[in-house]
Amino acid sequence: MRTLVRSLVILGLATSASFAQAPRTRLMDDLNWMEFAELVPARHRTVILTVGTLEPHGVANNGADNTAPIALARAIAGEAGIDALIAPHIPYGVTGAMAPYPGALHIPDDAFRAYVRAVLEGLAKNRFRDIIILNGHGGGQTAILTEVAREVALAHRVNTLVVNWWSLTTDISEQVFGSQGGHAGVNETAFIQSVDASLVQKQR
Repeated sequence: MRTLVRSLVILGLATSASFAQAPRTRLMDDLNWMEFAELVPARHRTVILTVGTLEPHGVANNGADNTAPIALARAIAGEAGIDALIAPHIPYGVTGAMAPYPGALHIPDDAFRAYVRAVLEGLAKNRFRDIIILNGHGGGQTAILTEVAREVALAHRVNTLVVNWWSLTTDISEQVFGSQGGHAGVNETAFIQSVDASLVQKQR
């Protein structure tokens, strides 16, 4: 997690807002419009948008790609150098080949692309200047997020960064497990277990 924080700061998405008084909550869902107007952009110019999907993950929960980025966002939003608010989560994504499994859900590329673009443009119009997209799902979704984020950045003159959380943990996975892991692999399963052990059904 500290590697993720360092990477975000190094990549220039750190805000200079004062930490003298933390907001009542970092969740945009829980702020009223008056609080939001006072906070953005005067005190907070950075927002974290988490994105995932529903698909099978072996003995871990189908929503592991949602569980991971949400947990990370809540852990790092108040870090010095980030000081971000957290936008409501996008729980459905481009599941693709995993869609036939029970409980999985797939959003077509064009619908997902248009929806994500609208959300990012909404964040920009609400005067966030640094938008961090913390992604929990791989495959074609990563390319779409990267493309849309770049297009919105250029169109609205904001900074965007797409972070695929697992890509920043490969060195730790190698050190602990002797492999980089992968989809429903040791790294992802271990992280979900650390967030909520009840989400990993080891007996299966």
